[in-house]
Amino acid sequence: MDSHGQYEQRVVWTVVDTGIGPLMLAATGDGLVNVVFHATDATRDQALDRLAARLGAEPVEAPGSPLLAEAIRQVEAYFAGDGQDFDLPLDWSLISGFNRQVLRALASGVPYGSVVGYGDLAGRVGQPGAAQAVGMAMGANPLPVVVPCHRVVESDGGIGGFGGGVETKRRLLALEGVLPEPLF
Repeated sequence: MDSHGQYEQRVVWTVVDTGIGPLMLAATGDGLVNVVFHATDATRDQALDRLAARLGAEPVEAPGSPLLAEAIRQVEAYFAGDGQDFDLPLDWSLISGFNRQVLRALASGVPYGSVVGYGDLAGRVGQPGAAQAVGMAMGANPLPVVVPCHRVVESDGGIGGFGGGVETKRRLLALEGVLPEPLF
């Protein structure tokens, strides 16, 4: 407890090297709260500042924390091709409303090796015609890879945008067998 009798939120983080570059994983006592692509120093520091502001606690680097152990194991297995599903407690506190509803539907309803259109996902949450809003929810996803926004594509067969960059999206879809591996 802090000096006001309130329970302090503990936020721990680490960086994991993956086939798409360094990923920052951050967790609270409730679960994994944030995954950040391209977690080099500047990107990581910006993400940590945002987490501190949003969660009211200074994130602590703790690669050995039990709060991160299973997330690290599952992320490493995924990128090694040994894991297809993430079964982790997730802390959804960085996202709410429609965005949370869409991301939960994505996490539970679009399995490894498959894709869904933005409009199809909108329909799954009872908002047909909200494809653009689904795109915005994908861009706001605080848990990419684990909540697989890379599996959401355009209905005309286009790959669509991606917060981690289109090349990263292509590599994730290739890892899952949806797209062929790039030739170079």
